[in-house]
Amino acid sequence: MDAITPGDGGAMTLATGDARSLDEGPLPGGPGSGKSRSLWSDAWHDLRRNPVFLVSALVIVFLVLIAIWPGLIASGNPLQCDLAKAQEGSQPGHPFGFDTQGCDVYTRTVHGARASIAVGICATAGATLFGSVLGGLAGFFGGWWDALLSRIADIFFGIPIILGGLVFLSVVTSGSVWPVVGFIVLLGWPQISRIARGSVVTAKQNDYVQAARALGAGNRRMLLRHIAPNAVAPVIVVATIALGTYIALEATLSFVGVGLKPPTVSWGIDISNASVQIRNAPHMLLWPAGALSITVLAFIMLGDAVRDALDPKLR
Repeated sequence: MDAITPGDGGAMTLATGDARSLDEGPLPGGPGSGKSRSLWSDAWHDLRRNPVFLVSALVIVFLVLIAIWPGLIASGNPLQCDLAKAQEGSQPGHPFGFDTQGCDVYTRTVHGARASIAVGICATAGATLFGSVLGGLAGFFGGWWDALLSRIADIFFGIPIILGGLVFLSVVTSGSVWPVVGFIVLLGWPQISRIARGSVVTAKQNDYVQAARALGAGNRRMLLRHIAPNAVAPVIVVATIALGTYIALEATLSFVGVGLKPPTVSWGIDISNASVQIRNAPHMLLWPAGALSITVLAFIMLGDAVRDALDPKLR
């Protein structure tokens, strides 16, 4: 190990040098190349060569595009219906047929991506941010704050998600995405919080953190510069997988009638309306249910690929 030279920057050489040695992987150009790869560059190197990641990422990019601009592939109005065509099958210009109200199933399936993707992304961002901050602080400071947060998280873990949604959302009159997002964040943050807490507890025991503490680094610097970058990987993996789960949860809540409500276009609403006519017009259920399944599967596959790339045990 290089000796610490007196003067400005000497202390920081020891504090940051050990952290960098834990993050960086083998030299890509071999000994003497002068270049090194971090955990993130190694993970990106593996992800680019993982067909599961590439396929799931392409599917997700396509879904996000049609969620933002559904008119790219569907020019019709999802709320424009013709009862004379109710439950009719595929026709020229209407490849997915019509639902019980005579609405174009293809147009509604495309426009339904917006609500589902919006709920998934917003709920994941909220739960991840809230849970990471609380869990990270609890793991770093410990003591009564850690004990209090753990007991609060246990209370939320004991609430069944569907039952909690029926109780919480049944009193909400708004049919927009925000009450559903708020409910998912309320019950989703404890999982992220526990992952963040465990990662911070593990990271703060490393030698470079102890060296930074001994050399006088403050809590803020240790948490933001040394601990957080080395503890965020498990949180990202769990959040990516949870995003698909939250999309499925939104569809489930909308299916039972307490999630999104008309005139909002949602896959869960369309599946609920089509379930009573599954024998007479199965096409009404097939397409929104298929779109929901593909979306959830894509995010779960993406999360699995990211987990494999960031897991140092697999290297």
